[in-house]
Amino acid sequence: MLEKILPDNIYKILAEKISFKALNELRFRENKPIVVILNGQRFFLGNNGLTSSLNEAIFSSKIMIEDIIFRASECSIYSVNEQIKKGFIVTKGGIRLGIGGDYVEENGVPKTMTNFNSINLRFPHEIKNCSLPVFHYLVENDNVLNTLVLSPPSAGKTTFLRDFVYQLSNKNYAYNVLVLDERGELDLGNLSLGNFVDKISFARKKIGFENGIRSLSPNLIVTDELGTKEDVDAVIYASNCGVGVLASAHCDTIENFVKKDGFKELISLKIFKRFIVLSSREGPGTIEGVYNENFSRVLSR
Repeated sequence: MLEKILPDNIYKILAEKISFKALNELRFRENKPIVVILNGQRFFLGNNGLTSSLNEAIFSSKIMIEDIIFRASECSIYSVNEQIKKGFIVTKGGIRLGIGGDYVEENGVPKTMTNFNSINLRFPHEIKNCSLPVFHYLVENDNVLNTLVLSPPSAGKTTFLRDFVYQLSNKNYAYNVLVLDERGELDLGNLSLGNFVDKISFARKKIGFENGIRSLSPNLIVTDELGTKEDVDAVIYASNCGVGVLASAHCDTIENFVKKDGFKELISLKIFKRFIVLSSREGPGTIEGVYNENFSRVLSR
């Protein structure tokens, strides 16, 4: 899929000089050097591969950025506008393009984005068994505890969620799991989520939770990146319906999470019984700690 998105010369350099298995991100910024993040380390992209020299770096242009977005939309920007107004496009191969530009709003509601000026291509990777070190902390008497996975961006939250869902199937837990994939990053097609999963993609969490519970009768809903009050209300709704929730949110420490205003109701209701904190200290997915609903450590790094 990548060869259909990138300019031919850029793809050729990547294919010949760089291992795609180690590629985390590829960043294009208008009139700036192309940045490659490989195994968590930053480099510039040059004609001969990776370089730390600005003089050897290839610079991206506005035309290059617009062309990549046009290709990623399969030549129809209109067809992916619902994604673009949320700031991203997800390709059929699961590559996510985060987009920078100018938002066009109407009555305070984003309608689209124009004047594209940057792209961040994020490459998902399957890391089998990454959730196993804490799996038994999240399952009690064969029931999955409501769990929130916390980490800064690009520190392994989504990878952890995917693997935990796979492990439930692999261990033959009799759970109907609904993967609510609002941004198209959890279900990547080529990566296994196991045999007991239903999926709703590109729906707001409110719609996905409500419709999914009514139509698919899940035991557990798995979703990524809680952030808004509407997201929090959806989790509370699921809990009141007797449906478990495994989710993630952006935060670097448990101490900072407790201070986040948007989560105070969830915290006071003690809906989440486990909190997993991840970092990139020893690479994405480093487990820094497991906490209970009272924020007491049950596992330290």
